Amino acid sequence: MNHSRSIRLHYLFRAVILLAFALYIGHLVQQDALHYYVAPKLARWIRLCPVPLCLMALSLGLQAVLGRSAALCDCEHRLPRSGLGSSALYSLFLLPLLLGFLLPDRALGSAAAAKKGIVLSYTAAEPGNGAKFTPSNPYEAEFAELAGKLYEQPVIPVHSEIFSETLGAMNLYKSQFEGKEITVSGFLYREPQGAGQPGYAVSRFLVQCCTADATPFGILLQPGTQISLPADTWIEVRGKLHVALFEGVETLQIAPERITAMAAPSTPYVYTNADAAAAWEELQRADIK
Repeated sequence: MNHSRSIRLHYLFRAVILLAFALYIGHLVQQDALHYYVAPKLARWIRLCPVPLCLMALSLGLQAVLGRSAALCDCEHRLPRSGLGSSALYSLFLLPLLLGFLLPDRALGSAAAAKKGIVLSYTAAEPGNGAKFTPSNPYEAEFAELAGKLYEQPVIPVHSEIFSETLGAMNLYKSQFEGKEITVSGFLYREPQGAGQPGYAVSRFLVQCCTADATPFGILLQPGTQISLPADTWIEVRGKLHVALFEGVETLQIAPERITAMAAPSTPYVYTNADAAAAWEELQRADIK
């Protein structure tokens, strides 16, 4: 068993670390930056975390200062026996905190998309039964319903609330959407430099839980599109959809008619929607109002 003085110091270190985590979460909430790291459904619970963290820090601090020596122990979790071991242990917690406080809070962009691999098409086979939007299996029923609603629009808006679902529905029935006009916004993604012309896409990150599971989704701009804007600029693109081969796979591309730089939205990521067709109807009613 470690000496009681050593145990008190470890208790104090742990109290400080817990308090630092509470302060960091409070900092993110105050700066309205929590959405850069976690999905909204998770963020509501993260906002409450400073309370239990502060209580745990207070409990450890009181034990370190006022606890009786006979009651202090490292129990079944042996504490590091050297200063180097203690430094290595606590740096695992302090380093992420330090980076969190020092680095700017910002959304994922092209660099992360290039590392993760941007999703530009769906591998599902397009239904070939002659009907426009008849699903080939029950799992595609929602996409089929949404595709029918999108097709009726003279200009298809890609709402951030159903971003991935909209791209999924159009890709599933890509031949029916040939020549349809579309407007979509996102950050400008540039394909890594290669031998050919630079390729561009308008992209968003789909987040399920937190940025660790973020997946970049996007739609390609037609090869040969000339863009002078730097990568990661937020843009709104209006143009016509065309089916083309990309790396041997048929996917939709946009032939841009207008590309406009825009301010980044307050919530840069997109999230899954359990009922995209119903969400589309609500968005349409909101637009009418």
